[in-house]
Parts: sequence; C-alpha cells; structure tokens
Amino acid sequence: MGLGDGQEHGDDPSWDAAEASALYDLLEHEVIPEFYDRDEFGIPRAWVARMRESMARLTTQFSANRAVREYTEQHYIPAAAAYRERAADQGAVGAQVVDWQHTLEQNWAMLRFGEVKVSSDAAMHVFEVEVYLGSLDPKSVRVELYADGINGGEPEQQAMTPGRGQPSTDANGTLYSTQVPATRPATDYTARVIPQHDGVAVPLEDAHILWQQ
Repeated sequence: MGLGDGQEHGDDPSWDAAEASALYDLLEHEVIPEFYDRDEFGIPRAWVARMRESMARLTTQFSANRAVREYTEQHYIPAAAAYRERAADQGAVGAQVVDWQHTLEQNWAMLRFGEVKVSSDAAMHVFEVEVYLGSLDPKSVRVELYADGINGGEPEQQAMTPGRGQPSTDANGTLYSTQVPATRPATDYTARVIPQHDGVAVPLEDAHILWQQ
C-alpha cells in the first residue's frame, strides 16, 4: 500500500491530481473495506493483519532505538570528538576557528564575482569564473559550482580550482574553473562562495554565502 513513485515533483499540479486520485482509490477499495469488515467479535481481521505486517517491516526503521543509535553515531560522537580537538592545548584549535569566523565577518562584504565564461561541447561544460576575495585567504573559502538536484535528488556541488591566470580587470582577483558533464543545461549551474575550514560544519557553524548573480 503506497502512493506515488517515491520522487519529489515540486508543485506540479498534474502529479497532485494523480496522487489525490490514487489516495481516494486506495481509501475506497482497500483501507475502508478492510477497516470495517469485521468478524463476529468485531475485529477487523484483514486490517489487523496489515498493521502487524507494517509493524514487522517498519519498526526497525522507525523505532526510537534506531533514531537514538543514528543520532549517537552520526552526531553526538562526532561532536564530542570535535570538542576534544578544539579544547586541546588550551583551546588552540577553537581559537583558530573563532579567528577565522571573525575574519570572514569583517571581510565578507568585500567579496564579489567578475566575469563568468562558459564553453560547451557535446560532452562537457567548462566554467571559468572571476572571483575577487579582497583580504580573505583563498584557503578560508570554497568556490564551487552548484545545481539543484533533479526530481528530489541530491544537489550537485562541484569544487572550482584556482587557475594560473588572473582576471584582466583586477590583479587582486583569481580565475577559478571546473568542468561538468553536459548531461543538463549549463544554465542549471551557478557559482558560489562558501566558508571553508577543517573540522567546521558549514553552514551549521557559519552560514555566509555569496551567489554569482
């Protein structure tokens, strides 16, 4: 018993209509008959069997034990390890992170994009982007090419690397480039700059972001 194809379809009205129709059909022909078809003791045997089957299949995935285990393994233990690392040597690493955050806060407004060039062939899109970091250390940020996921899938995030050449308009700029397969239009992609520091969770700990317009 299920609805849809397991994918995200945004605000597509045709999918809304199709899934609404499927829901009403499911209620009319399966859910309601099974729930109200009761034996001499007033027990909906088919519905109880469905509930038991659901519990057997889904409890391991939707139980508190599973949730606590995943939170512990994926969040609490890594967070404790990160705290120990930052607290070591009288908080030396933590002080570095704070200094990095203060530097970003003071200089982020000076960041800007310059010209963006795209060349494409049947196989690849090649992007070249001028980025002006001002006083920021290039190692303190990540320049990347971003595209939304398709049909609810994960977004694409492709790191851009600094090249040897410099933008002709400003000696303080850096030319970043990367290439992606031409399996979707080049217009799907946008360059952006986000913070970057070893051991720091971005955007949880620093949500600065600059999009190429």
